[in-house]
Amino acid sequence: MTVEATTERVLRLLALLQRRPSWTAAELAVELGVTGRCVRRDVQRLRTLGYPVHAVSGVGGGYQLGAGTRLPPLLLDDEEAIATAVSLRLASGGTVAGAGEAALRALAKLDQVMPSRLRAEVRAVHGATDTLIGPVAEIDAELLVTLARACRDGVRVRFDYPGRGAGGQQRTVEPIRMVTTGRRWYLMAWDVDRDDWRTFRLDRMRAAVPTTWRFRAREHPDPVAFVQRAVTGAPYRYLARVRVHAPAAQLRVVVPPQVGRVEDDRDGWSVLVLGGDSLDWLAAHLARLSYEVEVLEPAELREAAGRLARRLAALAGATSEPDTR
Repeated sequence: MTVEATTERVLRLLALLQRRPSWTAAELAVELGVTGRCVRRDVQRLRTLGYPVHAVSGVGGGYQLGAGTRLPPLLLDDEEAIATAVSLRLASGGTVAGAGEAALRALAKLDQVMPSRLRAEVRAVHGATDTLIGPVAEIDAELLVTLARACRDGVRVRFDYPGRGAGGQQRTVEPIRMVTTGRRWYLMAWDVDRDDWRTFRLDRMRAAVPTTWRFRAREHPDPVAFVQRAVTGAPYRYLARVRVHAPAAQLRVVVPPQVGRVEDDRDGWSVLVLGGDSLDWLAAHLARLSYEVEVLEPAELREAAGRLARRLAALAGATSEPDTR
């Protein structure tokens, strides 16, 4: 067998090991069309090149690709290459500081080796797509890594966080989970000093460092639901609860999770909870919904809706043309 054929087979073996966590020797032999002895030789060739291929014990035996000291070349099929390239283009406008430049560098490397037929497909998708991005808060990538490791390892984190008054306050927390709404990142954690669960915006954290104090995770609420409750209610002066004549699944399509919290009700109705600093703004926002709405609380929201209705009626009376039909 030629050197070229052996090299091609070894690369195919590397691609297979990257595709799923583990393979038996027999499965690899079938995929490669060779004997089990040949598979063992090719595995040894990969190890010689520095790739950590581990033997898996158990019935039938097998192999898996482990983490090494360097990143092995990723061998992608057509669909994986297109999905990766499109994702990198979208990531170039993301919320993680520095990720845009890193995504562009990775995209340039991928574009350099991508076959022309795939490159044309990726550019067609990109050329036909626009991304609507409003103001976003950039997050330091090192902060994400610090918090992710702390969540994984159960280690307390200390950081400065702005309080209601001037200056910042040092907080010590037991981090559980990070949640992103697409515009902002939040951390749900147990606040050690306040002895309660809290939500923290990552873009407001300063000088975050892990401590040596390990903690055992206590029972906690669902992080996504907890952060959504905090985001849609806590920061605002008013918190409104209304019944909407629409199923919860249908209402969630038009109400983003960072805007309002949708709860199931009965008989085809849902309960929508959302916050705002102005009752007039809340009334106008609810009026835009194409469903019947019933105000539960606060009562002042009904008065704001009445004011809005009178203004709209006056506007319609002043600008509408007589109906001659």
